[in-house]
Amino acid sequence: MIKDNQRLFNRLHVVLDALVIAASYLAAYYIKFESCFADKSVYHLPFFTYMTAMPFLVPVCLLLYNQFSLYSSKRVSGRKREFINIVYANGILLIAFIFVLYIINQPDFSRSMIAIFFFVNVFGETLVRNIVRYLLRFIRRKGYNLKQVLLVGYSQSAEAYINRIRMNPQWGYVIRGILDDRVEAGTMYRGVKVLGRIGNLDVILPENKLDEIAITLSLDEYGKLERIVNLCEKSGVHTKFIPDYNRVIPSKPYMEDLDGLPIINIRHVPLTNTMNMIAKRIVDIFGSIGLIILFSPIMLISAIAVKLSSPGPVIFSQERVGLHNKTFKMYKFRSMEMQKPDKEAKAWTVRDDPRVTKAGRVLRMTSMDELPQLFNILKGDMSIVGPRPERPQFVEKFKETIPRYMVKHQVRPGLTGWAQVNGLRGDTSIRRRIEYDIFYIENWTMTFDIKIMLMTVFKGFINKNAY
Repeated sequence: MIKDNQRLFNRLHVVLDALVIAASYLAAYYIKFESCFADKSVYHLPFFTYMTAMPFLVPVCLLLYNQFSLYSSKRVSGRKREFINIVYANGILLIAFIFVLYIINQPDFSRSMIAIFFFVNVFGETLVRNIVRYLLRFIRRKGYNLKQVLLVGYSQSAEAYINRIRMNPQWGYVIRGILDDRVEAGTMYRGVKVLGRIGNLDVILPENKLDEIAITLSLDEYGKLERIVNLCEKSGVHTKFIPDYNRVIPSKPYMEDLDGLPIINIRHVPLTNTMNMIAKRIVDIFGSIGLIILFSPIMLISAIAVKLSSPGPVIFSQERVGLHNKTFKMYKFRSMEMQKPDKEAKAWTVRDDPRVTKAGRVLRMTSMDELPQLFNILKGDMSIVGPRPERPQFVEKFKETIPRYMVKHQVRPGLTGWAQVNGLRGDTSIRRRIEYDIFYIENWTMTFDIKIMLMTVFKGFINKNAY
């Protein structure tokens, strides 16, 4: 029977990563100063001086890898997402490294060597991790390192679980069958057979041939849950519970202990924590001031372009719904011809909308029309990162038609967000945007905010869905 070796594997992975980081740093030094490409006539700091950074560099890089979920199970993590997270983690490390060198006033430490380290380390980590991934998949194809799973209960959650396992054979799960008291034995779903009654667990578990039991009871059978859990725990088989109300609870439920009584919060919002709110607000204040200074020349040029393109004010303010469902005036550079408020409120702009000015079309495509929202951030109406705010009339419509739409108003709206950096901007699916927004709200960390900011910079400001 396969044991749950994920923790041991992660520890080995940390050691392997540490070796890759150290080797990449040594390789960067060699390429910069000792290789055939190096200009050896130019003075550089001695080897020992460069190596003094390594004891700090390696653990910081490993911590960043952990923050970017690079030690999650290889069974379920994707190569593309893993590569992106490696780039972001190393990008933050690169920026932090250079910043520290400026703080300690070390101008002779080669910045280009650090840049070489960035590329070598990203390449090395990606290569090694893909070798590990393919090795694990090769082993599983040979019939090793597979997890034998039995489902207890036929329900929508059981079907959803089977669907995902069938779509991802590389995860290495083998579903042996289903036990259920209501569905007839022999019933098949996507190649998985109902083997018999739940009571058969008394016979199956002592055989010790299973790695996992997945409890997938339907809601009306939860009275059997305690007995099933007791049976599984006596056998020592790893047991997991897949609730049939997964559309209600979040993917990472937040648990509380009320004097021994466990409580599941339907929605965990880290930003309701006072310290988290203060930390994010401090970043918003200093970040918005810095960005206003940085983009002030672009904003001046944009303002002149708007004024010359058509008569009317430079700044356009529009009512949006923000934190705790309170409305506020959101600022933008005006990108359309002046029109009556009742006409403007009716709908979004569409492709080739005649109301959009020539200057406005450029501002929309480059997202420069959003820059005045930096003042909204400074005021406290918005945040640098968060769900995008919507107009009141659309909020009223969406809250009735899209499940969990109003959850987004539990945090401040943002200038950029998780949905936007994943391509969900402009004329795209509102339902998918809400899924991304809720994921952000439930999984917020300061590191996640930094990641979204970096993705915004790396992916650029061009919005192909802006009309």
